[in-house]
Amino acid sequence: MFNQSTNLADGKLPVFVFPSTLSFYSDDQSSHKQVLTVYNPYEFPLKFKVLCTVPRRYTVVDSEGTIRPRCCVDVVIRHIDICINNEGVNDKFRIQVSEHGHRKILGKKDFSAVLLPTRGRETTPNKDDTFHATSRAKRGEDNPGTAPFDEVVRRRSVRGPSFVVILTGLVCIIALMLPSQGENGSRLPDYLHLSVNQKLIAAYVLGLVTMLILHI
Repeated sequence: MFNQSTNLADGKLPVFVFPSTLSFYSDDQSSHKQVLTVYNPYEFPLKFKVLCTVPRRYTVVDSEGTIRPRCCVDVVIRHIDICINNEGVNDKFRIQVSEHGHRKILGKKDFSAVLLPTRGRETTPNKDDTFHATSRAKRGEDNPGTAPFDEVVRRRSVRGPSFVVILTGLVCIIALMLPSQGENGSRLPDYLHLSVNQKLIAAYVLGLVTMLILHI
């Protein structure tokens, strides 16, 4: 079972970020702005900060902030250096989190961002993994755009989310709203009190469903 106190102590708190890769395309202006979702399935607020190996190539809206318990935030990332010299370069981003009111880093999550000339092209990673703080754009300047989930989803021609996808999302939302094990004052029976692990799984699946719906 997930041990929250142990993870807080060793700085390895799991960080949930969706999607795991951002793909920008030189020939598709709509792809130059992507949205990243950071989840907090825990019972306490988290502070987050976005770092990047090459921050001059990107503008990040709200690159740091606070996520309330059992909530999520959308971070808009815009590629601002679209040129042939940057195509195929695999940049790295890092989300690091800490408990609200404390400076100690509890956990981190790395993901990649790549600029491709057109959809369907692959790239090889670069070796420069030195992270720097990203620029912070003015609040309200951009609205979250769409972010690709994976190559399979990109190639699917779907007009709208299926009933199964919507139902899965609703089940995950309900699961996250149910009380946690050991929580007092709830009138629901014990079998509806979910463990932290169960809620982490629900948050993970909800993130996948969200990205799929946004892409469609």
